[in-house]
Amino acid sequence: MDAQGRGRADDIDPADQWVLNPTTGEYELRLTPSAPQSAGVPRPRRAGAGAMGTRTAGPRAGTVTAGAGTREMPEVVPGQRRRRGAPAEPPPGRRRPKGKSKGKKILVWTGGTLAFVLVAGSAAGYFYYEHLNSNITSVSDDGASTGGFSKDRAINVLIIGTDKRSGKGNKGYGDAGSVGHADTTILLHVSKDRTNATAMSIPRDMIVDIPDCPTTLADGTKKDIPGTPKTRFNVSLGQDERTPSCTMRTVTELTGIKPDHFLVADFNAVKTLTSAVGGVEVCLNKALDDPKSKLKLSAGKHTIEGEEALAFVRTRHAVGFGSDLDRIKLQQQFLSSLMRKLSSNDTLTSPSKMLKLAEAGTKALTVDSTIADLRKLASLGQEIGKVKTKNLTFTTVPVVDNTDGATVLPTPVKAQELFDTIKDDVSLSEVKKKEKEKEAAKLKGSRAKASDVRVDIYNGGAPAGSAQETLTYLQNDEGVTKSSQLGNADKTLAKTTLAYDPDQADQARKLADLLGLSASALQPGEGNSETNDQGLPAMVLTLGKDFKGAGSASTSGADLDVQKNTADKETCAG
Repeated sequence: MDAQGRGRADDIDPADQWVLNPTTGEYELRLTPSAPQSAGVPRPRRAGAGAMGTRTAGPRAGTVTAGAGTREMPEVVPGQRRRRGAPAEPPPGRRRPKGKSKGKKILVWTGGTLAFVLVAGSAAGYFYYEHLNSNITSVSDDGASTGGFSKDRAINVLIIGTDKRSGKGNKGYGDAGSVGHADTTILLHVSKDRTNATAMSIPRDMIVDIPDCPTTLADGTKKDIPGTPKTRFNVSLGQDERTPSCTMRTVTELTGIKPDHFLVADFNAVKTLTSAVGGVEVCLNKALDDPKSKLKLSAGKHTIEGEEALAFVRTRHAVGFGSDLDRIKLQQQFLSSLMRKLSSNDTLTSPSKMLKLAEAGTKALTVDSTIADLRKLASLGQEIGKVKTKNLTFTTVPVVDNTDGATVLPTPVKAQELFDTIKDDVSLSEVKKKEKEKEAAKLKGSRAKASDVRVDIYNGGAPAGSAQETLTYLQNDEGVTKSSQLGNADKTLAKTTLAYDPDQADQARKLADLLGLSASALQPGEGNSETNDQGLPAMVLTLGKDFKGAGSASTSGADLDVQKNTADKETCAG
């Protein structure tokens, strides 16, 4: 493929190849001619099912030959090109938009997503698409994934930053022989309705059980790599020839969540992606000076890219206690800023930046084999991009120090609650504020006496014996004597529910207090209650999978006691 097929010759800026078509009002990719041509540039057309057409230059109009037939191409003269940096004039008959369009609010999660959309409709775009597709490196998922995301369910993507020193200029960082461990790992969960997302960092020094890993090696041979109990998470990649599929299996073993895909980024990914968008702004409460990562920044705001950006996400000795957990906070701040930059008008309306992102993203990332195609990556990016930055929440697996002082352990209960919250597709951010206020209103009002509460209890997915345990607790400890345990429900529920009639609201609020039920568990409505043994109306309590035991609150993402911050908010580190 020649220079114009690649979208950039050795001495041509990609931005110089975009011209405004006055007929359509859209920017199109200008092909550098391989032979003398006229000044007129015919509008590129889609490649048909047959062979690609050829264009013969003429003094004013071109001729396209496709198969056995030929047709004359009308002359199309491009509009006058603006000076670089000057504002583009809108096409005739069109007004400038007054604000951000819905499309411009979409996050760009893969470098090639929107760049591909820009050029996909043209013949030039076909060649450029083929070029970008050839950039993609893939590794087998070895059956560790779900087989691929779909648009009708939640999406889970494992993002892995490796410490492998491959690539130009990276051998000077020390540990040049690193096999590439899982140095930075984030499980990105996107909700089924695409209103929110959670990015959960997994500490590299956390002790986990790495399971047995059926693995496809680089030469195509198969190998079963034995698991390793009670070891650092980061050796789930690289060590003993483990591939990203083993990291994926380790995450499933730890969280109970099976990822749909993985994306692996090396040192060059940080350098090239930050340079492609013109730098990422970070904020520091104090000066940072870390000789090991080669980072030296004064307090205040800085726009960093390239080597400096890589040093920023690698540094840990200059912040906090010098631990990996302190570095994770820096990385989350950096990624939040990067997301804001990617979704800004400054990036989305710049063909030059979009092309650079396309090149950098496809060259720097290694993906699993089920998504090793630009169209699939673009589709994934579009689904993830539906989430607004204010509803993207960063968090970290809650941990406690291990006895050795060098590693950490998942915090009992808290870590599992976070995993369950993500697995149950519960948001950590304020996504539907009005709905939550309406839910909270259910708990406002008078409370009945415990002795006046009438409730029938069913087990709808809680551990065996939960219904009887709850009945005993209510009757013996709380005085709810008008309660019954009626065995298993006729269906399994993910979340605990309390159904009641409107005139039983005071009873429902009292029972919610006693059992720690969230407002979302309360389901008021006509005819929700049953008739108990005495012929009186009784509420219906169905214990779901989220039930933690009598007197314990059910999981609620808004109330979960974990560190969290959203991508729309600028924070200062240090």
